[in-house]
Amino acid sequence: MSLSTFSISALDQNTGDFGVAVQSKFLAVGAIVPWARAGIGAIATQAHANVSFGPVGLDLLEQDVGAIDALEQLLDEDEGRQLRQVGLVDADGTAAAFTGEACMEWAGHITGAGYTVQGNILAGVSVLEAMATTFEIMEEEDLPERLLAGLEAGQEAGGDKRGQQSAALLVVRENGGYGSTSDRMVDLRVDDHSLPIEELQRLYRLHQLYFGVTDPARLLKIQGDLATEIQRILYSLGYYNGPITGLHDDATRQALEQWHHTENFEERLWQDAFIDPEVLAYMREKAG
Repeated sequence: MSLSTFSISALDQNTGDFGVAVQSKFLAVGAIVPWARAGIGAIATQAHANVSFGPVGLDLLEQDVGAIDALEQLLDEDEGRQLRQVGLVDADGTAAAFTGEACMEWAGHITGAGYTVQGNILAGVSVLEAMATTFEIMEEEDLPERLLAGLEAGQEAGGDKRGQQSAALLVVRENGGYGSTSDRMVDLRVDDHSLPIEELQRLYRLHQLYFGVTDPARLLKIQGDLATEIQRILYSLGYYNGPITGLHDDATRQALEQWHHTENFEERLWQDAFIDPEVLAYMREKAG
């Protein structure tokens, strides 16, 4: 079965992060196309996908085989290469891509500094051009935002001729995942949805809410009217049953910490009577 797909594989040359974003008229595309390894590279394998291109290609890159030579080795050992489409980026920012002659039209790829975009069964080359242009002009943004914007631009330019079904975003950084015990900084998938890119963007916003890094300069001191409000919210949500004093005492602190843990905001829990403003906004919404 062929994956009618458009994707982008990229290196953020400022941070060293690698990532892949993909959309397809195919169920659960995130289980097949995107592959990345922190400090090593990123690969998208699609069309009549050879899934082994992902792990084998990353192993080659880890052995200091550059993207161009790694791609050549993958293709040389694959009798079905004319059905394949693949794009990869190495740690030097070198991008390499291949579109087999048997890929369904329109199919092709564009490579640039630190990225490659590729797609098949597309509305036309304008899909890839829009993705490449968007990725380049957003160079000051974080890699996940650039990848998602690239997908959105590709869809707006016509995308997959057959429509939409699934999308995925994978971004890796050494120890950049949950609790600094994983390299998977972002790993989000929309397996079946009428608007998968929009849904993927929504999930990414949630991801940032739960796991994003708070700017300490934006923290709010829990005192005065804010302390009173937080006590009232915690009371209404069933976490605090003491008097509304407007003081951030031990009982209020414990209730607030319990709420953070219940709502999975451990990564945004601050001590010393401070609260993250985005977490506070979420609290207010939960309290109605």
